Amino acid sequence: MRKLLLLIIVLITGVVFAGRLFYLQVYDDSFQKLSENNAIKILYDYPQRGYIFDRNGKLLVSNQPSYDVMVIPRDLKPFDTLEFCSLLKIDPEELNDRLKKARVWSPRLPSVIMPQLTKTEYAYLSEKMYKFKGFYIQKRSLRDYKIEHSANVLGYIAEVDNRIIEDNPYYQMGDLIGKQGVEMQYEEILRGVKGVKYIQKDNHNREIGPYKDGIYDTIPQRGTDITLTIDAVLQEYGETLMVNKRGGIVALEPATGEILALVAAPNYDPSLLVGRERSKNFTKLWYDTIAKPLFDRVLQGEYPPGSPFKALTALIGLQEEVIDTRERISCYGGFVYGRGRKLGCHAHPSPLAMQGGIANSCNSYFCTVYKRTIEKYPSPQEGIDNWRNHLTSFGLGDFLGYDLPSGRPGKIPSSKTYNAAYDYPTYKWYASATISNAIGQGEVLLTPMQMVNFTAAIANRGWYYKPHIIKGIGSKDSLPTEYGLKHYTTIDKEHFEPVIEGLFDVYNYGTASHLKVPGIEICGKTGTAENYTRIDGKRVQLTDHSVFIAFAPKDNPKIAIAVFVENGYWGSRWAGRIASLMIEKYIKGEITRTDLESFILNGSLQDEYAKPYSGEPFRINK
Repeated sequence: MRKLLLLIIVLITGVVFAGRLFYLQVYDDSFQKLSENNAIKILYDYPQRGYIFDRNGKLLVSNQPSYDVMVIPRDLKPFDTLEFCSLLKIDPEELNDRLKKARVWSPRLPSVIMPQLTKTEYAYLSEKMYKFKGFYIQKRSLRDYKIEHSANVLGYIAEVDNRIIEDNPYYQMGDLIGKQGVEMQYEEILRGVKGVKYIQKDNHNREIGPYKDGIYDTIPQRGTDITLTIDAVLQEYGETLMVNKRGGIVALEPATGEILALVAAPNYDPSLLVGRERSKNFTKLWYDTIAKPLFDRVLQGEYPPGSPFKALTALIGLQEEVIDTRERISCYGGFVYGRGRKLGCHAHPSPLAMQGGIANSCNSYFCTVYKRTIEKYPSPQEGIDNWRNHLTSFGLGDFLGYDLPSGRPGKIPSSKTYNAAYDYPTYKWYASATISNAIGQGEVLLTPMQMVNFTAAIANRGWYYKPHIIKGIGSKDSLPTEYGLKHYTTIDKEHFEPVIEGLFDVYNYGTASHLKVPGIEICGKTGTAENYTRIDGKRVQLTDHSVFIAFAPKDNPKIAIAVFVENGYWGSRWAGRIASLMIEKYIKGEITRTDLESFILNGSLQDEYAKPYSGEPFRINK
């Protein structure tokens, strides 16, 4: 019996081993794949990225050749470290660190040891590469910028990190990807498709030719060109006007929502982030926490819009029927509210109807209209939420959905905002507690992009397209459907005409009368945005921001613009001049108001930015 049991155990064990061996040899191909991986070298052939053009066909970004020194750690053979380091111009310690990182990443897969060699460096090094087994040179394509502006629009390309590689299997260590701007937004269109070559190796790890005669090899597919809505001439002019200033300019074509110019200041030359010096230059830009050149103030800066917001207060008042265009409201140096509190106003004729109220930027007029708008409803909560509903129809208080990757939503307060602030219902609040909203202060915050969007909606008499920067992909002048969809505001069309007439009078006899441009009917609004910060834990008011919105011509407008200059005192001093110049440059193609241009080009706010807070700044509420 024991002999039989032993025989049965031997037979069962034999069957199990035989079955497992049969499975591994016939059905399981994992070892075959592993063997193939050990015998096959994979090389990638990187395509050229698509070119970028402006709206008029001017080439903004092309490509230039670059060469990376790559390593496959498992293929390394002993080599002269000092000679290799001398060729690459790096220290042996640095080379050792990079080789360690490559081994940690993968012994089998290639890693970048030295990126972005020039043609001269490549030519010199390629003659010596036979001495260094396991290393090879990979050709790539880097960006070649034909302009020195628009860095905030274009973005840049940089090496992928581990997170990107884990999220997207297309990318390998050392690959480049678009960062910020259109390079990031349209990465999948611009990048093209990598080609792949499979090289067979023998049992001595020597390359013996294409794997299976190259039937699995693929050729690279060049990235697709794109055309932007940007006018390169206008963009460059805007950046010139913003030298030695901080803030932003954004201009739209109202009829299409196309972005004509998007200037963030200060900016930088996009070529700084190309080549071997990219990392060092990026570090300098990143750690400039004062000027913040990497911070796009047009899309990410949230500011109180100031007096340009009064145009919206007027429109909502007309829609809610709490005011008409003929009623005149008196101003006695400001609007009195609460317990003898007063929101001041500058000197101007009084009383004023709507057009005069806009032209002269009367705080009393718009505070009265706002207060009536809120108090029309049974509770201030209902009034505020109705007011907010009108404003969100202009695209405020949320992301606009434009095709650039960065941005902030701004803030339009709701009843929840004030219920939380005043601990309602323990304490009640009323319209007067929110009165600063009437003139674009208080809790209202907008980005310059949102400011130009509501300006375009006014210019169009009640509708707008989402702002966008893509005009064409490849040879097609086509857009995603979302950018061809009209968005309508909650304001009836007939209410826009009197407000537009008021904005036109800002240039005729109002706060921007000295900024007229011959031959162009411009509608605009000056603004002074109060500027607060915290110093030693205290809320301190600093020099006001200069704000201006405008569109032109008055009928069938071709351009809408918003300009924001930090610490620029009042609206017409800096922002208004810049807006007038930008409008004339776009419509006429030349500048006749050379007096305005001279003031801006020769002026600087660097002293303003450099000085410490030293008491109450000069302010004027216009």
